[in-house]
Amino acid sequence: MKIIVLSGGAAAGVVKGIQQDFENRHHCEIDGTFSAVGAMRDLVIQGSPCDLVILSKTLIEELVHSGHVMGNSVRSLGIVPTGIAIPSSRKSPSPKIDSEEDLKNAFRSAPALYFPDMQKSTAGIHFMKVMQALGLDQELANRFKTFPNGATAMAEMAKDADPMVMGGTQTTEINISPGVQLIGLLPKSLELNTDYTLGICKGSQHPEIAQKLADTLVGSDSIQIRQHIGYILKS
Repeated sequence: MKIIVLSGGAAAGVVKGIQQDFENRHHCEIDGTFSAVGAMRDLVIQGSPCDLVILSKTLIEELVHSGHVMGNSVRSLGIVPTGIAIPSSRKSPSPKIDSEEDLKNAFRSAPALYFPDMQKSTAGIHFMKVMQALGLDQELANRFKTFPNGATAMAEMAKDADPMVMGGTQTTEINISPGVQLIGLLPKSLELNTDYTLGICKGSQHPEIAQKLADTLVGSDSIQIRQHIGYILKS
């Protein structure tokens, strides 16, 4: 039995963290696709097979209203902040990012800036807004290196030969990516904290096992995993 999960990249670490134990316990296979939330929403709307979908709360609510997700199945995994990362190979001190001016100077000093999709990913869309707020969207446009999701952006940044590059995405993607390190969150005035939420698709071929997977992802079995990779759990 195959359980199909379409998810934003911020939940990849949670799904993969419980995957082997869940598969062994329930004699199934989790087939997960993790990318920009907008792209995953589009797949659901286009009718791609899906048992469980994990996106931002806003997009899950859209899918409930459009009839693609069962409203009584919607639950939150927790809040994911957006942060700044640098390559782990960097030997010089991390740039200051405490204020808008600090962040502006840090971005200007970086030879390249790595982000997820600036049109369909939660973090990428927000980083474009941050660049616009700082007046850097045109000035630094030729330094932007964007990829389908945050994990890919971080993986590519880790490969860059220049350790002075920077990037940003959701903390849960930074924390599971080898070769990069989280140096901090966006300044308070520019912060983004996203409620990652799951729902069972109305077209699910295996709604009962999808429900068990949902219970595991939001329940006590995954608490340590979620906290470890950067989720802020709701009280």
